[in-house]
Amino acid sequence: MSARNVEVAIVGMGCTRFGDHWNLSFDDLAVDASSQAVESTPRLSMSDIDAFWIGTSKSAFSGLALSRPLGLDGQPVTRLENMCATGSDAFRNAAFAVASGAYDVAMAVGVEKLKDTDAAGLVIPSAPTDGTPVDLTAPAMYSFLVESYRHKYGVSSREFRDALTHIAAKNHANGARNSRAQFQRPVSKETIEGAPTMAGMLGVFDCSGISDGGAAAIVCRAEDAHKYTDHPVYLRGMALVAGPGAGTNDADYDFTHFPEVSKAARIAYAQAGITDPATEVSLAEVHDCFTPTELVLMEDLGFSARGEGWRDVLAGRYDHGGALPVNPDGGLKSFGHPVGASGLRMMFEVWLQLRGEAGDRQVTDPRFGLTHNLGGQPGEAVSFVSVFSNEPC
Repeated sequence: MSARNVEVAIVGMGCTRFGDHWNLSFDDLAVDASSQAVESTPRLSMSDIDAFWIGTSKSAFSGLALSRPLGLDGQPVTRLENMCATGSDAFRNAAFAVASGAYDVAMAVGVEKLKDTDAAGLVIPSAPTDGTPVDLTAPAMYSFLVESYRHKYGVSSREFRDALTHIAAKNHANGARNSRAQFQRPVSKETIEGAPTMAGMLGVFDCSGISDGGAAAIVCRAEDAHKYTDHPVYLRGMALVAGPGAGTNDADYDFTHFPEVSKAARIAYAQAGITDPATEVSLAEVHDCFTPTELVLMEDLGFSARGEGWRDVLAGRYDHGGALPVNPDGGLKSFGHPVGASGLRMMFEVWLQLRGEAGDRQVTDPRFGLTHNLGGQPGEAVSFVSVFSNEPC
């Protein structure tokens, strides 16, 4: 990735355990993630960081959310929110800041404290409207993907249920190998399919949970990376796309894809020099807020042909030992979704994988790692895609 053809590298990262942190505050999570990031960077201290971005959806406001717990005195700190892409957008801003030359070293932090707020529930908070938009729960919104996809591509109810169950079981099995995950045990297919229904075909295990967590990244220009670490990870492409928000008013939208994802992916791939993502991407961390979302994303990101994603899921293509492991850390299914932290949590897994430090989750000889966030609902979304490598351009 470049701004004025300047490449950016991650030199340090940190990630808290995600879960029910009733005994920890927002400040505690911010300090933990930020301190881990600094400690992972052998030749850098907090005082070397020139600017900070803090991403949080609704748990805190203003730059004081980070400057206060970190004891920062006089540095620029920006707080931002961009739905479920909040943490990723904090990273995006930090990356552009160092690429532009405005700062030498910057930190992006994503934190969310949801378990003890009014944000824990099925209803998505929204801004006031004139009353014309459809007001549905998040599971209901994403359940539209199921029947729309089935009917468009001629997939039976049993076949599609098998694919969704496979995704949920895969991600929980991956999370069972991750000490930072909220849910750390495998879930049987029988349990998944026998769980209470939330909306349409979606059951409890088709939906991501609510959790608290934080993650952080330290970035600099690639030419300076080896000043701070012997194992930098290079940002090769990224894109943020906000759709027109036409939603159900768009007669051409058929609820079988996310156009915002496809566009963001095309931009990020072009920057990274990737022409065949299905074979060139080594692993992907994607926004599995619901199991049908992950299935559709495999097609939007170019990993599967249109209408074939469900077949590839069932064939094990995206399993940990498959051709393209997806959500090897457990994804939102195992971590839950503390909104401001999820994007940077995904980057943390890619950072570990590209450095060969993912333990028994390690993917063999990875070259390119992808992260993806999706905020909003089908037809009205923002999307972020990033591509990283352990090799510079």
